[in-house]
Amino acid sequence: MQRITCLERDDWRETAARCGFVFHTMDGERYWDERAYYGFTLDEIERGIEAPTGEIDAMCLELAGRVIGDERSLRRLKIPEAFWGLIAESWKRRDRSLYGRLDLRFDGKSPAKLLEYNADTPTSIFEAAVFQWTWLEQAIERRVIPARADQFNSIHERLIAAWKEIAGGRHVHLTGITGNEEDAGTLAYLEDTARQAGLTTTLLNIEQVGWRDEAGGFVDLDENDIALAFKLYPWEWMFQDAFGAKLKDAPTRWIEPPWKAVLSNKGILPLLWEMFPNHPNLLPAFFEDDPRAAELGTSYVRKPLLSREGANVTLVSGGMPLDEQTGPYGAEGFVRQALSPLPNFSGFYPVIGSWLVNHEPCGLSIREDESPITGNRSRFLPHAIL
Repeated sequence: MQRITCLERDDWRETAARCGFVFHTMDGERYWDERAYYGFTLDEIERGIEAPTGEIDAMCLELAGRVIGDERSLRRLKIPEAFWGLIAESWKRRDRSLYGRLDLRFDGKSPAKLLEYNADTPTSIFEAAVFQWTWLEQAIERRVIPARADQFNSIHERLIAAWKEIAGGRHVHLTGITGNEEDAGTLAYLEDTARQAGLTTTLLNIEQVGWRDEAGGFVDLDENDIALAFKLYPWEWMFQDAFGAKLKDAPTRWIEPPWKAVLSNKGILPLLWEMFPNHPNLLPAFFEDDPRAAELGTSYVRKPLLSREGANVTLVSGGMPLDEQTGPYGAEGFVRQALSPLPNFSGFYPVIGSWLVNHEPCGLSIREDESPITGNRSRFLPHAIL
């Protein structure tokens, strides 16, 4: 694994515009950055990232099956009791998952370590699936990277195949916060893959989802029943929203399914460590109120159960904050995870996003920052297999 500086395409912004990649720059700062890329060997990809990703996902599914029937674990995850039945029924039905992203610490030398699992509403999939592949093809054509270069990236094809398998020809509603550029771009891309799979679709803002009192069910603006919905909106937010109480009474099937509320919670980190102690791809982790958290000593990462984009995460080294991010989370409780700093490549700290579609590892994305905490404004860099 190496970070390689290179020339950027002089027309990449125009290419992004043609692709519909409108959020490549945020608040005047680059989000997409191709002034460098990360190079990997095929062995690093296959044995260092792909194989551990599949193994971690399998462990997560085993954990989910155990947690969903365990009241103590559900309470520790702070999942409201009113929704335990919804989650359990979803698991028993084997409601299907479309995709997810593991965030890994990887340096090409030691085993990949799970930092967290973005199991419910992961973004950056368009950039990973489409725009970095476009970069690879054009970078080869323009001799920016070697002609033999390849990329670990079958995300797009896997999504189309997964939609065919999961949706079974049904109409799909896609919903989320469409006023957010990144979320809107993600929804538009996933809608496009669903259409390429031969499905009909409706895209609407989450606030436009209605309820039909007489029949009892969610509807769109045209009063059509929402039978199958992809939602780019976290389960923990849905549980708290006004219509949350109606979730258990609605016939709607959701992607991601309700059981993903378990795996999207950072409380799975200590639960995984308890279930698979000393696994080479896991870091020691404990709930903060667990006396065993003292085993981590004075160096650890403190994470809220429901944090997103690095918010309210603190790196503690020798009892002192090494780095921290502010945000709205923390009231729900914290976990502590062993401190395993991201590798430092000339002052840049990359985190590997390893993608799963239909539970198959199929691609990666890289976010880097000058801070060892990856946040919402951390840059996306492409990768290549050399």
